Amino acid sequence: MTAISSSRWTLTLATLLAFFFGQISPFGLVPELEAASPNASARIIKKLKKQIASLKKRLAAATAVPAPFIEMVTVGNAGNAADAGNASEASVYGAVPYEYSIGKYEVTLAQYTAFLNAVAATDTFGLYNASIATNLNIAGISQSGSSGSFTYTVIGDGARPVTYVSWFDAARFCNWLHNGRPSGAQDATTTENGAYPLNGATSGVAFTRNPRAKFWIPSEDEWYKAAFHQPAGQGGDGDDYWLYPTKSNAVPGNTIGPLPLANHANFFTSTFSVTQSGSYDSNQNYLTAAGSYPGSASFYGTFDQGGNVWEWNDAVISGSFRGLRGGSGGLNENYLRSSNRNNNNPDSETDGIGFRVASP
Repeated sequence: MTAISSSRWTLTLATLLAFFFGQISPFGLVPELEAASPNASARIIKKLKKQIASLKKRLAAATAVPAPFIEMVTVGNAGNAADAGNASEASVYGAVPYEYSIGKYEVTLAQYTAFLNAVAATDTFGLYNASIATNLNIAGISQSGSSGSFTYTVIGDGARPVTYVSWFDAARFCNWLHNGRPSGAQDATTTENGAYPLNGATSGVAFTRNPRAKFWIPSEDEWYKAAFHQPAGQGGDGDDYWLYPTKSNAVPGNTIGPLPLANHANFFTSTFSVTQSGSYDSNQNYLTAAGSYPGSASFYGTFDQGGNVWEWNDAVISGSFRGLRGGSGGLNENYLRSSNRNNNNPDSETDGIGFRVASP
């Protein structure tokens, strides 16, 4: 076979590459390329290689799957379909005989800010509490403008959990997700119907989720199972439930790192987790961002179901309250335990309460 000279091969390769980048006319090479010397051809090839690399990046960006608005994990029913939940507790929770999904993290400031910017230009039903901008322990979200043209901006790290949200705020957020995250006034197409038929209500407990809801506030059993359950046959505790939502019966630590640490959470020991100081500072933000304890997930892959902020669940307690679980960054380890159960008025908004969502 006759050898092809390097200069001719270079020009041939340039011709092939040029074809794909529009540098060949319908009748052959453009005059500049046809007349090019071997050195010129090499420069053209170098340029085309850069163009190919750029094109690959653009194609990858165009075809990449976008990150979900809320990252969910699946909670299966292995070993939990027919049992009665955690019988070792004084009250029994955790029996969920179906598969469902739950938020990997608490709903964040960035996610709630997107919600406000979509539906709260006029904040008809009080989705925004101004204390979230002024309380430096958790801040937060700022509000600008006037009613009819309000806009909202995250203060600091948007991956921290939102607080100052009532059960009704959480339910309206779920309605918004159910309806496809629309923009517009707070009405039946955005926040007032969908997962929950709220229709303007801001108090009371006579609201149950639509059985066809696409997102909802977890039931207490759903929340509990995601936090504490792990079948003994799959490495869990002998009774299928851990004492802490960090896949452990041992009291967690509260340091953040620098390395991923197993069985750690944001709560108070003799020190606050964020500062590792026992002294309280009114100017210090004590909330941790989603993912701050990457080695401390539950069996199903949830984070911060112990500590950081209390989380609403769907339970109705004593006829007029809604359930809370998980403890917060300012409370000790007892509040993180599977046995701890709390509640509050469903219209209550405090710096220690947030939420996560569930879905089918």
